[in-house]
Amino acid sequence: MKPRFTLDQHAEMGRTLAGLRDELAHRRTALLNAYPRSGPEAAPARHLADAIEAVDKARSALEDLHYAETPDIASTGTYWPQAENRATIGH
Repeated sequence: MKPRFTLDQHAEMGRTLAGLRDELAHRRTALLNAYPRSGPEAAPARHLADAIEAVDKARSALEDLHYAETPDIASTGTYWPQAENRATIGH
């Protein structure tokens, strides 16, 4: 069996994915403010929305694994941390 994430690895992954989601959302908003919301020019913003959804699905699945592996110490805040605990990406 492969080794599972440690608590520290889950925490780092949670901070990183939360920061990545924030950055994708920020970039999507910038596109929505600069380009039409429909038609071919809206495709990049739609693709970023898909990416945000994929990151959220990964976070949810990882949170489920975290709770299954370590129910006594798992926390929702691991994969859904407060803003001050998220990684800064792209700034």
